[in-house]
Amino acid sequence: MHKLLQPPDWTQPKGYANGVAARGTLVFVGGQIGWNAQQQFETDDFIAQTDQTLRNVAAVLREAGAAPEHMVRMTWYIVDRVEYHARLAELGAVYREVMGRNFPAMTCVEVAALMEQRARIEIEVTAVVPDVA
Repeated sequence: MHKLLQPPDWTQPKGYANGVAARGTLVFVGGQIGWNAQQQFETDDFIAQTDQTLRNVAAVLREAGAAPEHMVRMTWYIVDRVEYHARLAELGAVYREVMGRNFPAMTCVEVAALMEQRARIEIEVTAVVPDVA
């Protein structure tokens, strides 16, 4: 379905791919944050917001007939790099619970703030649903 791009002499990445090649219908998921379907925050906790953000991404993917395994690129915008690193184990567990073991090419960037004041994380995704033969 997708081909992971891993130069043979590079160390294997953990939790992401260095690159992905794919062919099919492109799906672009705009930046999702940790609020619910009514655009209300239920928590200010980073991990809980990440869980909700990933669930929001998955919901948009479903609308396109896509699923986490179709993701080819994911960009995370976070407001606290120190907290991100301190909570990696929790973060990984939440990610796998929602997205499974699907690890697209990923970028994570610390930003000064997000547009919604209470948002701790924002994630955008590109997915490719393979053409049916």
